[in-house]
Amino acid sequence: MGDDLGDEWWQHDSKSDSSEVEEDEAEKKKSTNKPIKEKPNVSKKAEKRKTLTGQTLTAKKKKKNEEASNFPMQESEMEKSTKSPRKRKRKKKTITDVLAASDPKPGCPADLQNSLTGYFSDKRSVIEQEELKLQDSCFLTCNDLTHSLSSYLKHICPKWAKIQKQHTEKQSVVLLIVCSSALRAIELIKQLTTFKGEAKAVKLFAKHIKIEQQVKLLQKGLFHIGVGTPCRISDLIHRDGLSLQALRFLVLDWNWRDQKSRRMMDIPEIKLDFFKLLESCILDRCRAANVKIGLF
Repeated sequence: MGDDLGDEWWQHDSKSDSSEVEEDEAEKKKSTNKPIKEKPNVSKKAEKRKTLTGQTLTAKKKKKNEEASNFPMQESEMEKSTKSPRKRKRKKKTITDVLAASDPKPGCPADLQNSLTGYFSDKRSVIEQEELKLQDSCFLTCNDLTHSLSSYLKHICPKWAKIQKQHTEKQSVVLLIVCSSALRAIELIKQLTTFKGEAKAVKLFAKHIKIEQQVKLLQKGLFHIGVGTPCRISDLIHRDGLSLQALRFLVLDWNWRDQKSRRMMDIPEIKLDFFKLLESCILDRCRAANVKIGLF
C-alpha cells in the first residue's frame, strides 16, 4: 500500500500519547516543586496591626495600673499636707487618781463650810450665802484618823448613858450618822457595839427596805441611833416618818474612802442629797444650837 511507511500506525499513536503524558507529569512536578508565592503586602500589614494593637493594650493597662496605684498615694499625701498633726489628748485625772496620790487628811469644819458655800455659790445670792455660814460652836471635835467609831462617839458624847435614858420620843433619834451607802451603814452599826450599850439603832437606807416599813418601825419602836444615807433620811423627814425634835448629834462619815478612794463628798449624787438635807432640815437647828455636827 502507498500510505504504509514501514511503521505500524497504532504504535505512533501510543508513543505520542505517552510522550504527552510524560510532559504533563513533568510540568506538574515543576509546578509542585516551585514555591507558592504569598501575597506579601496583606500578611505583613495584618502582623503589624496585631503587634500594634497588643502594644497599645498593654500600654493602656500599664497606665491604668499606675494611675490606680498613684491615686490613693496622692490623696493620702494631700490629706497629710492639709490635715494638721493630731495632738495627743491628755487623760483627765479622775477623783480616784487625785485621791490615791494624795495623803489622807482628817476633815475639819472649814472643809464642810467651803464645800457648802461652793455648792450654793451659783444657786444663791451673796446675802443668802452668808446665811449658810455656821459658827465654830456648831461643830464637835473632829476625828484625827486615830479613833474608831465607838471611841470617837465616846469622846464627843461622854454622858451618853444619861442621854439615852432621858430619850422617850418615838419617830426621833438622838444621834444620827450619815454615810454614803447601805453597806457602809451596816459596817458602822456593827462598830457601835461598844458604845451604844442598851441603846437601839435603826437602819435608814433604801436597800432591801421599803420606806413604808421604816415609817411603821419608827412609829412603833423607840430608837436612839439612826444610821443611813442622806437620800433616805430626807425622804423619811418629808414624809413625817422621822422627826428631828430629839436630835442632838449629827455625825458625818467624812474621812472614810471606798474602793475607788472616794469620800462621801466626792460622789456627786451623795453630795447633792446631803446638801439638800442640810439646807432643808439641819442648818436651822444648828443655828439654834440644838444640833452639833461632827466629822468622823
